[in-house]
Amino acid sequence: MKSFRSAVEARDTDAMEALLADNVVFTSPVAFMPYPGKAITASILRGVMRVFEDFRYVREIESADGRDHALVFEATVDGKLVNGCDFLHFDDDGLIDEFTVMVRPLSGANALAAAMGEQFPRIREEAMNELK
Repeated sequence: MKSFRSAVEARDTDAMEALLADNVVFTSPVAFMPYPGKAITASILRGVMRVFEDFRYVREIESADGRDHALVFEATVDGKLVNGCDFLHFDDDGLIDEFTVMVRPLSGANALAAAMGEQFPRIREEAMNELK
């Protein structure tokens, strides 16, 4: 199985989407409610790829059973440094069923929130098109 990290580093959004379970739940660092479902999660990931500049993973931590991964990253958004972590849980089929992102510092989180807010009409439209 191609790892999520490899897919992100290759900027291969189709490979990223292929690793998502249909029932994946995405928890955003800047939104109160989680986003359930593969279509919206894949669309959010495409939006993030458009927003993050100089994105790179700097560390990966894996649980002993291989079902949980923490991928520490650095990027910039609108000139603001963002440090963050993708927390992934893999289901019995090896697909991501939980995807939680945390970011810091506050200035970076605010820049990310603003940039993703601008992306959200497109994200919502892409997700709706996938559901058709």
